[in-house]
Amino acid sequence: MPEDNICGLMRDNTGSGACGFNSYCQIEDAQFPKCKCPQGYKFLDNSDESRGCLKTFPPQDCSSAGKEEGLFDLVEMVNTIFPSGDYEYYESISEDMCRELCLSDCLCDAVTYERASCWKKRAPLSNGYMDQENTGKTLLKVRRQNSTSTADKENDRSKKRKKDESSLKLTGGLLIGSSVFLNLLLLSTTLLFFSWWRRNNKRGQLHPTSSVNLLSFSYSQLESATGGFKEVLGRGASATVYKGILQNVGETITIAVKKMDKLWGVEEGEDDNREFTTEVKVIAGTNHKNLVKLVGVCSEGKNHLLVYEYMSNGSLASLLFKADPRPNWYTRAQIAISVARGLVYLHEECSTQIIHCDIKPQNILLDESLTAKISDFGLAKLLKVEQTRTMTAIRGTKGYVAPEWFRNMAITTKVDVYSFGVVLLELVCCRRGFEMEGYEEEEMVLVDWAHECYGDRMVGRLVEKDEEAMKDLVKVERFVKIGLWCVQEDPCLRPEMKKVVHMLEGAVEVSVPPSPASYINTV
Repeated sequence: MPEDNICGLMRDNTGSGACGFNSYCQIEDAQFPKCKCPQGYKFLDNSDESRGCLKTFPPQDCSSAGKEEGLFDLVEMVNTIFPSGDYEYYESISEDMCRELCLSDCLCDAVTYERASCWKKRAPLSNGYMDQENTGKTLLKVRRQNSTSTADKENDRSKKRKKDESSLKLTGGLLIGSSVFLNLLLLSTTLLFFSWWRRNNKRGQLHPTSSVNLLSFSYSQLESATGGFKEVLGRGASATVYKGILQNVGETITIAVKKMDKLWGVEEGEDDNREFTTEVKVIAGTNHKNLVKLVGVCSEGKNHLLVYEYMSNGSLASLLFKADPRPNWYTRAQIAISVARGLVYLHEECSTQIIHCDIKPQNILLDESLTAKISDFGLAKLLKVEQTRTMTAIRGTKGYVAPEWFRNMAITTKVDVYSFGVVLLELVCCRRGFEMEGYEEEEMVLVDWAHECYGDRMVGRLVEKDEEAMKDLVKVERFVKIGLWCVQEDPCLRPEMKKVVHMLEGAVEVSVPPSPASYINTV
């Protein structure tokens, strides 16, 4: 930065800078500094441009569970930086990755990208200045033109409902005032329609009063779509998943059909159809980018099938545990954060709290862009709004099962936190939680080995064959510490998943974890 650049010299790392928050300083003719607002912002006080700028658009709504992500773009500000206010830093990544990190984070208002390094920033932005010698650029998040926030949409919908109600009242008045013949004709037509609907929707449908927006399939339709249940995508203790193809108005849609062999949580003599339908309603009501979407259902007698979106890259297990090539460190870190966000949604943001009970790499699926999505709610335990814990039979997979399952203790969301901790350590090390071949005795149980390496200040041993991770040992150590907190034997010591997300993103400091008890007996 040249000595005569007033904008740079007037920076104050603890304050707003020369031009106030959300503004940037630019040298114009005669070396005179000028305060400017970025695109999508306006001056707080037009009579004093040094007081900063305000957004002219509604900020991203973090409570909308990812629904607003597509409403924002990043505006490029070349040679412009906001050097303070970072809350997360990434290195050795592409500009496209840097962009995606901000667009997928509702707390991110901008990123600065320079020489393969990426800095996330929250509003208000401070100390901004433009200089031709700045080799970096700022990518500022702004709302797309003609898009509105979730709150604005709700207001619009409310106004539309009121308008529709007024129209309905007017229409009702006209109908009442019309002839008896027309009213009788309308009534007859309605009755005929419902008679037809009941005849054609008698089998393979959810209850007509269900508000769940699901497609309903007959068993024969899914048998045909899967070619007689021919191509197996995966098998579990209670179901088999098949690949299927649907034809819809000239369009071919690939689906995953899960055929239930038995229903969990259904005692002998219970109405399994009712149990199945109740669980389907709750699962179908979920909507999050890190959960596999349920698109349809079939329930005919003893035949229970679920139709899911197809995930082209299969399970995390198939990607993580194969010899070569393994996913790079950046991809693994993003998968960990995505899975954690999905669990936060299940635990805290659903109308009915859901404990998944079987978090493991086989139940984490990857789409075409390697976005991680939690699948397989076959073991899920649904809690009523007022419930925080439940008593139930052991569910889950050895090696990922929390100790309380074996101790007749109440089951809470902390069982998922434990399972996630094991998965997180597997993501860091690219190996299973328990392996004998190719490992020394002290390395066989991953949790124990990870704690030993961390205690000896030799975290690099966990990723010594991973050049990318070795260059980012600060984050590797943070992830290992988080994993060790998650697998604590005492559920009360494990963090909630929302805090786990904040720790993974670097927004919350991670303290030194106590030694977890060996879980060799659960493997």
